[in-house]
Amino acid sequence: MTGIRRATIALGLAAGMGAAHAQTTVITREPAQSETIITTQQPVQLTPVQRQTIYRTIVRAPVAQPPAAVEYRIGTRVPHTVHLYEMPHDVVVQVPAVRRYRYMVVNHQVVLVDPSTSEVVAELGD
Repeated sequence: MTGIRRATIALGLAAGMGAAHAQTTVITREPAQSETIITTQQPVQLTPVQRQTIYRTIVRAPVAQPPAAVEYRIGTRVPHTVHLYEMPHDVVVQVPAVRRYRYMVVNHQVVLVDPSTSEVVAELGD
């Protein structure tokens, strides 16, 4: 009789362990919207007249410039410590395509930056 009892207890324990494993839940999550990969944007396409309009309007207004030794090229990211200026109203009226960009002046060049990615999208010079 004790043999049957032991077998019943062993069978009950084995069944209980199987039930415990069946209750294990694995939770997975979809990546959040902010975790998506940001692709590099194409440079801004501006006509020579638009480029000249932007450059001449911006260089008329005095702005603080980053150190002259720093160079920024299209596709590079600007540090968050660099102060970017909003596009002047006159420029936005004449060239609406640059409304969302910010700018800075470096080495007598106007550098347009996408504020959402901190990426240089255009360089404008005289």
